[in-house]
This record gives sequence, C-alpha cells and structure tokens, in this order.
Amino acid sequence: MSARKQVPKLESPQIPEESLLREIRLQGFQPDDRYEKSLFRDGTIEECEAGKVSIEKSVFRNVAFSDTSLNGIELTDVRFEKCDLSNLDLSGAILHRVVFKDCKMLGLNLSDATVRNAVFDNNLADYANFRFADFKQAAFQDCSLNRSDFGYAKFKSFELVRNRLDQASFAGTELSGIDLSENEFNGLSVDAESLKGCIISREQAYIFANLFGLVVKE
Repeated sequence: MSARKQVPKLESPQIPEESLLREIRLQGFQPDDRYEKSLFRDGTIEECEAGKVSIEKSVFRNVAFSDTSLNGIELTDVRFEKCDLSNLDLSGAILHRVVFKDCKMLGLNLSDATVRNAVFDNNLADYANFRFADFKQAAFQDCSLNRSDFGYAKFKSFELVRNRLDQASFAGTELSGIDLSENEFNGLSVDAESLKGCIISREQAYIFANLFGLVVKE
C-alpha cells in the first residue's frame, strides 16, 4: 500500500494594500506591544527582549534582528521579505497566515511554536531550531535547512519541497505521509520508527540503507 502524501491547503495572509499600511521605524519592542496594519522597513532591531508582542496584518521588509528575543510573539497575517532573522528567538511563538520569503534565518529559534498556514519560501535557514513545534497547514519550499532541528515536532498537512536538508534532525518526529523525495540530503538524523510511512525516492533509499547499516544488493 502506498503512503498517502500530505498536501496542505494554505490560507494566504490577509494584509491591506501597502498604501494603507502605516510605516513604522523602530529599534525595538516593549513587552505586550501591539501593532496592526504596519509596514516595518529598512531597519535594525537589536538587543531587544520583549514577551507577548502581537503583530497583525503587517509587512516586514529588509529588517534585521540582532541579539533579540521575542518569546511568545503572536503573528497573524504577517509577511517577512528579505529580512535577517538569524539567531532570532521566537520560541513559543504563535503564527497564523505568515509568509517568510527570501529571508536569512540562520539559527532561528522557533522551538515550541504553534504554526498554522505558514509558508517558508527560499530562505537560508541552516541550523534553525523547530524542536517541539506544532505545524499544521505549513510548507517549506526552496529553503536551505541543513542541520536544522525538527526533533519531536508535529506535522499535519505539512510539505517539504526542493529543500536542502543535509544532516537535518527529525528525531522523534512522525514522518508518515511526509514526502522527502524532492529534497536534497546526504544524510539525516532520524530513527527508523519515525520513518514509517515516509515517502522517499529510490536514490534516497540507498542513503537510509547506509544510515541503518543495511546492504542493498544490486
């Protein structure tokens, strides 16, 4: 019996036309800050620690974050374009209808996050941390996710397409129905139980055979 592929039906962010957004120049957030219908552009947010920030119907464009922690942030109908989110701490975040496009996300921390209707498109996200995150209706496409950590994450209506996943970790993560066949990797950190029902290519079968010490007879 063939595995059933998960294909997410994603809702796009509901953001007003850019002319209706209020442009904001800021260097940081305060705890419990709330923003909506805002455009954050061409700035740097650094040495900032703020919990329970809420942002809705907004766009971040060419914004860099440095030494910043926004634990438990709530993002609804938000788009990030060409931003530098490297090492940004978004642990425990709640994301709904969010797009990350052409962003640098090295070491991004989204552990324990709740992610709904989110698209990660053409991002550099090596070493990103998604441990214990709960993904539903989400997709990663054309991203570099080398050595990223999806350990013990939950996937439902989740898709990985044309990503680089070398040495990414899926330890303790159920991959049934997840299609890895269009992704590139020379090895993954994963256990045999997690792979049950996962969809892979013929070439990838040799990689997993080597991982588990199997010998493939030609």
